[in-house]
Amino acid sequence: MIPKIATVIPAAGVGKRMQADRPKQYLELAGATVLEQTVRRLQQVPELRQFYIAVSTDDPYYPGLTSLQQPGLTRVDGGAERANSVLNALVQIDAAQYPWVLVHDAARPVVRVTDVQLLIARCLSENAGGILATPVRDTMKRGGTLVEQTVERAGLWHAYTPQLFPTALLRGALQSALAAGAAVTDEASAMEWAGQPVLLIPGHADNIKITQAEDLALARFYLEQH
Repeated sequence: MIPKIATVIPAAGVGKRMQADRPKQYLELAGATVLEQTVRRLQQVPELRQFYIAVSTDDPYYPGLTSLQQPGLTRVDGGAERANSVLNALVQIDAAQYPWVLVHDAARPVVRVTDVQLLIARCLSENAGGILATPVRDTMKRGGTLVEQTVERAGLWHAYTPQLFPTALLRGALQSALAAGAAVTDEASAMEWAGQPVLLIPGHADNIKITQAEDLALARFYLEQH
């Protein structure tokens, strides 16, 4: 029997690189906002239950999204950084009721349902947390304005979301890492810092994160293809 899985969507970012008039999660994408498309995609995964969406306390856009005002979707206050937003949601989740939690970027609206289900199946079967990722394909360079060195790409992966972990373990890892001032760029980094195993689950490269203006057009194309 599959245990209940809670879902956290951090959506408190401002998306400065988009240079838009609003945060990227509220930009229009195929007749809805990016955030709404992301929630709709995850709602197609039957294993996922209660959703927690972390938005800024003074967010003027979320209240106007009627599609997100429904049972099963809970708004929580976002924090200064992604890790704070996720932790704010985790402290509201009963780990006994939802022993596993899935965290997914608000700006990844085209993740494949089959990839999410593969992540869930692998993590539960091996009883370990994991993330969707793809192996690095391109030649990797390190540098600023000039190349300093070529980095061996063997063994390098692009880390995506969703990321799935035992609820209590992730909550404790985030609390400890933040208290210690550790760099927490995603949930996996907090678990790594805590010495917990993290599985790499191969996903599809079309699970893009909308970061720049041209990403919207690409996401629209992928939505049509899916």
